[in-house]
Amino acid sequence: MSDVVPPDDRGLLLGDGLFETILFKAGRPVLWDEHIQRLARGCAVLGLAEPDPDRLEQAAAAALSVAGLQQARAAVRLSWTAGSGGRGLERAPIIQPRLIVTAAPSQQPATPAVLALSAIRRNETSPASRLKSLSYLDNVLARREARAAGAEEAVMLSMSGELACCAAANLFWLQGEQLFTPALDCGVLDGLMRAQVLAAAPALGLEPVEIRAGVQALDGAAAIFITNSLIGVREAAVLDGRPLPQDGRVKALAKALEPVS
Repeated sequence: MSDVVPPDDRGLLLGDGLFETILFKAGRPVLWDEHIQRLARGCAVLGLAEPDPDRLEQAAAAALSVAGLQQARAAVRLSWTAGSGGRGLERAPIIQPRLIVTAAPSQQPATPAVLALSAIRRNETSPASRLKSLSYLDNVLARREARAAGAEEAVMLSMSGELACCAAANLFWLQGEQLFTPALDCGVLDGLMRAQVLAAAPALGLEPVEIRAGVQALDGAAAIFITNSLIGVREAAVLDGRPLPQDGRVKALAKALEPVS
């Protein structure tokens, strides 16, 4: 675990690296293996060596201890950068990745989400749109735009105008007996809770459908909800100032996927 990030770190200068944010409950991680596997897949895309899982586990425990959050609901962020060195865009001849780990309290949202459509688009042609990369500026700007509009989270479209995701969550909607979510090739992060929801849907009588669709697909939705590893399943109450219908099946999904640990 790095205590000081040097000024030539490529994650700092160029966003060259990856991260995972993992929910811990009373010192125990939720979906730990899935997070580490996704980090490894991202390393393969970026050409980085994979971090040692034991080292990650020890660093996460240390970060929780330093923050005094061993018994709390906490978010542990593992950042894996391309290290120091190189000139401009070129990496150093020998890459020595750097691990940065932090822990912070993470409260479960108590109310439904308020959403706003963002003018900032996801670039579905970029491999980075499907990675937890350190380059998250578009997401930061989309979230800021949503906050300025009185919302909490931004709904982002792809460059071709199709629904993609939120600034920090995957997007779902119910219509009839079908559960829809944008397809990964719309510039969507392969969210871990997204996968959990798709797997759990059939047991609740819902047919999961990954789709390419414009924003008009949300007009007739019986419910809209968002997911990520920290919030789990969170129903939306408002989109662009329009009240949204609620559906008990969203609460059933949330309950089914609430981690016991």
